[in-house]
Order: sequence, then structure tokens, then C-alpha cells
Amino acid sequence: MNKIRAALILTLGLATVSVAGYGYSHRSAPGPSLNVAQASAAEPAILYYRDPGGAPSWSASPKNDAQGRAYLPVYDDAEPKFDPPPAPAEPKAAQGERKILFYRNPMGLPDTSPTPKKDSMGMDYIPVYEGDEQSDGKTIKVSLDRIQRSGVRTEPAQARVLVRALRAVGTVAIDERRVTIVTMRSDGYVEDLFVNTTGQLVRAGEPLFRVYSSDIQQALSDLLVARSWAQRGSAEVGSGKSLEGSMQRLRNLGVPENRIREIRDSGAIPRTIDWLAPAGGTVIAKRIINGQRVVAGDELYRIVDLSNLWVIADVAEGDLADIKPGMRATVTFRAYRNQPVDGVVTFIYPEVRPETRTARVRIEVANPDQRLKPDMYADVVFHVEADRAPVTTVPTSAIIDTGTRQIVLVAKGEGRFEPRPVKLGRRGDGYVEIVEGLRQGEEIVTTATFLIDAESNLQTALKTFIEQEQAK
Repeated sequence: MNKIRAALILTLGLATVSVAGYGYSHRSAPGPSLNVAQASAAEPAILYYRDPGGAPSWSASPKNDAQGRAYLPVYDDAEPKFDPPPAPAEPKAAQGERKILFYRNPMGLPDTSPTPKKDSMGMDYIPVYEGDEQSDGKTIKVSLDRIQRSGVRTEPAQARVLVRALRAVGTVAIDERRVTIVTMRSDGYVEDLFVNTTGQLVRAGEPLFRVYSSDIQQALSDLLVARSWAQRGSAEVGSGKSLEGSMQRLRNLGVPENRIREIRDSGAIPRTIDWLAPAGGTVIAKRIINGQRVVAGDELYRIVDLSNLWVIADVAEGDLADIKPGMRATVTFRAYRNQPVDGVVTFIYPEVRPETRTARVRIEVANPDQRLKPDMYADVVFHVEADRAPVTTVPTSAIIDTGTRQIVLVAKGEGRFEPRPVKLGRRGDGYVEIVEGLRQGEEIVTTATFLIDAESNLQTALKTFIEQEQAK
């Protein structure tokens, strides 16, 4: 019993010694271990490091900026002053979709990146997937959302009659067929003037002046002698012929027919003759004064009928093929801009002026109220019709003109476009004729063509970049 008690005492003693010897460690060791766990739980995790100046720049590890300042840490429980950088998107190849080849500049600049990045304005570079590049060398692939945002519009090439307005300048001219010159066929002396001013209107048969002519007086005397022979006996040989011959001589001298018959019937010879106007119109030239001696053949008056006028238009040499006699033209006179007049092309003059490389085209216009004056300036619009036959046309906005060739963009569907060179013809009403390179009914781009053209140039550059990268 005593042995058992001694063993228990020895065991408890050893336990006491053990507790006493290690009591400090037992009490102190758990203390620091608890503090570390609490510190780990209290201190937030660092998400990333931001620029100390507030610039939109981040880093996943500690770094310094260009001035040597350390980037500031952003913790998990702290509200960041700037949006954290977006996590790089997982390549679509890892998701079982198309492979991203590279990233291109969002503004269309010839700049690419193998990884996601932003440009100087903070815009994300656009991924280019495998199969997006121009593969067949003929078509351009543009995403459908980009087409919608760009406002691309298409319409089919259609057959229509092209009517275009060809413009020219001209001047009013006198109708040469309506000009009359008053002259005498014998010498004489003017004794009185009835039309004594330039610009005066006269009617046909109206007396212009009174003249004495010895040749006319001699012919009148012969007329009366022949008349007396005829009255003495109509059976005399040659009497009728002599009377008719005398009358014909007066006609040859320009004496009016009614005046000849009046003298023949009355038997009286007047000393002077009233010279009548041979045509009606406006006196535009007067070269006669009272008391003047006139010589046979001298121009005394120039009378013009201004009820119909010509407009002589100067048409460029390159437009002559579109001008044809019988074509309708609208003439606007600068004195009456709000009152255009319709005319008809009646003649194209056979020569081209070497100084201006223009040809004259005659247009006839009516002037019933005499408001149009010779030498007025006029603006002429020819209504040109392309042979009055429908041709394949597209809007002029659909043409991309590089200076050396002309191109249209043919829509192939699903965002694909084919640049196609064409040969152009006539233009008119906002449309242009396609002579070669396009068929009727093919869908072509009419708006935002420059955007697709820029996309084409960009894809060509990117394709060259890919080929160079693959060749390395």
C-alpha cells in the first residue's frame, strides 16, 4: 500500500515538474500564435497598385513611376479611387470558340498588339479573330454591328434614263433672217423724212421718206405715153407690150406696185415719190437725213423684226456630243432672272474657237413683248437626255474615285463587300452610268463607302502584317 502511494506521489511529482518546467512555454507560446492569426485576419489583402499621381495606370506588383514615386497599394476592403484594371479576357480559343489572332487599334490606325491594351484615349483595342481577315483577296469582312453604327446603306444598280442639265453662257443676237435693209435703185434727193429716229417702230408699207429721182420720173413719163397709145387703139401692134414694159421698168426701180397702178389709172405724174417700208420692225440703223442726195445701192435704213431672237451660247468642246438640234433649253436673262424663257436648239456652228475651246450653239426664243434686247447676257441650261434609252446607273455617292480608277463596293451579304472597278459614262440627276463592271440588280453600297474603304485598307495592312509574322 505504501509502495502504491509512493508511485502515485512520484507520478504526480513528475507531472508537476513537467508543468512547472514548461509552464512558461505553455502559457507564452499560444499567445504569439494567436496574435499572428488575428493579424492575418485583420490585415486586408492587396489587390493591385495604382499610380501615385492619379493617372489611369495600374500594376499587379510594386513599381515606381517615371518620377521615382512608389505606386500606392489598393486593399481588398478599401474603396478604390479609380476603377481597377479589367482582368484580361480569357482567350476565346480556351472557351472552344474562335482564336484571337491579335488586337487592332479602335480608331483604324495601323497599330496592333498581341495582348489586350488601351489607346491614348482609353479605348480598348479590338480583337481580331481567326477567319475575320480578308482570306480570298477579293472581299472585305466587316462586323454587322459596325455596319449598323456606320450607317451603311445599299441599293441595287438600276436601269434609268439619265437626264442632266448642261450649263453655258450666251448672248442675245438678232435673227439674221428678220433683217431688212432699205435702199434705192436709182440716184435721188431726199425732200422729207417721215421716220427720223433710230429705234422707231415701223409697219410694212408705212412711208419712210419722200424722194425725187430723175430716173423714176423718166420711167413714169414712158408709162403715160404707153397708156395713151393703148387708149388710142388697142388694135395697134405692140401697144399692150409697151404699156407692160413701162410698168416693169418702174418695178425694177423699186417703185411700189400700188403706186404704179395709181399713176397708170390717174394719168398724173407726181414730182416726188413716197418711199415705203418693205418690212415691219424696229429701225436699228438710220443713215439718211433730210435734203441728202442718195446714191443707188446706199443703205438708208436697217429694220429688224425683234419678235424672235437668237441666243448664241458658248458650249465647251467636251460637251458638244450631248448637244443636238431640236433639244430643249431654258434661257434665263440676267435682266429678268425670275422669268426664264424656253427655247429650242436650231443650229450648231461648224467651228470651235481656239482661244476658249468652245463652240457656238444657236437657240431660238420668242420675244413677243420686245423686252429682250440684242447683246443681253443669258444663262442657258440644256436638258440633255442620254439617247432617251435606259442605262445601268448607280448613285454618284457610291463611286470611290482614286484618280486613276473608279470603284464601287458590291454587298455580298453577312457583312462582306467586294471592291469592284467600273467604267463610268454619262452623269445626271445625281446618278452615273456604269458602262462596264456591274450588272443591273447587284447590290452596291451608297453611303459610308469611305468607312468600308478604310476598313479594306486596314485589313490589307493587317494581312501583310500577319504574313510577315508567320514568315518569321
